[in-house]
Amino acid sequence: MTERAPFSLLRVAREDGSGAAPEPLDLGQRVRGLRKAKKWTLEQASQQAGLARSTLSKIENGQMSPTYDALKKLAVGLEISVPQLFTPPCNTQINGRLVVTKSGEGPQKPTVTYEHELLADTLTQKQMMPYRARIRARSVDEFDGWVRHDGEEFLYVLTGMIMLYTEFYEPMTMRRGDSAYYDASMGHNVVSCSEDDATLLWVTTLA
Repeated sequence: MTERAPFSLLRVAREDGSGAAPEPLDLGQRVRGLRKAKKWTLEQASQQAGLARSTLSKIENGQMSPTYDALKKLAVGLEISVPQLFTPPCNTQINGRLVVTKSGEGPQKPTVTYEHELLADTLTQKQMMPYRARIRARSVDEFDGWVRHDGEEFLYVLTGMIMLYTEFYEPMTMRRGDSAYYDASMGHNVVSCSEDDATLLWVTTLA
């Protein structure tokens, strides 16, 4: 029988000293934070830990509970102890960063299928990459295969209507105000279904 970590006991005390019931720690978020602190991609971290990239991705996204053996590999790969995997990060420093992008003033990155306007482009070491996109494509045949990359992605339809195609789900029609959040390593393409090009707000996490 495979030994698993006692997740029911993985709790962290409140820092306010109120004595209230402890809160569960999100292991996936903790692992992702530790990986990003080292500026490692999923591929680099999986090699360091001796785990499959897909396994590490599922752990970070809360899609699987790792065995104790996998936890030990993670800890060794991240150069910490197993208990530190369940210790919440201490973040008392506030950097107060701020950048404003006026409408239409972001750098333009046109492609055959999309036209991107980068937002917050001047801010370095971001955790997310936001951009506004105009969807030129009208058919998936205009793409050279699936678009896929590390991280997670959020899209929000600003104008028009789109069809969201993904590798593992049926195509979805989306209209103004609709949104989707998905694993960006899953193949995905977006096409406009409206007469005018649809526009989206797109936010991608930087893995």
